[in-house]
Amino acid sequence: MIVLGVDPGLANLGLGLVEGDVRKAKHLYHVCLTTESAWVMPRRLQYIYTEVSRLLAEYQPDAVAIEDQILRRQADVAFKVGQAFGVVQLACAQAGVPIHAYGPMQVKRTIVGTGRADKEQVIYMVKASLGIRELFNNHAADALGLALTHLAHQPMQLASSRRLARA
Repeated sequence: MIVLGVDPGLANLGLGLVEGDVRKAKHLYHVCLTTESAWVMPRRLQYIYTEVSRLLAEYQPDAVAIEDQILRRQADVAFKVGQAFGVVQLACAQAGVPIHAYGPMQVKRTIVGTGRADKEQVIYMVKASLGIRELFNNHAADALGLALTHLAHQPMQLASSRRLARA
């Protein structure tokens, strides 16, 4: 199974691809897409859409795991992140790839073992799980963590869908 993890953002959007299962996950690719604040909004969204679509076509993932954020205090930030979230969903829908959303605490609990883990702990465990030595930014680490979270939860989701299909 190939999973694309997405840490949505407008200025910085993390993408990470992993392959395998939860016990033997292999790192395929990671990047942090950066858009300039001087760019007009349509250009920023087009860049994100184009790059996500390119990765979907190149790697043909079986699923996308995206961070489901709730930003209550900063409406302007939430709106911008929501636009990036929307173009990622559009690219996935057009490619026919199912999207699964996970909250930050769920990712931390899956990767580190506690929902109160800090960024450094998540980065350390993502690197250790995938055998990555080079340093990379926290958006890419979050994206890889999301992909790993999906690999961990995917067997449970399959069992649940089989039970529903039989009912």
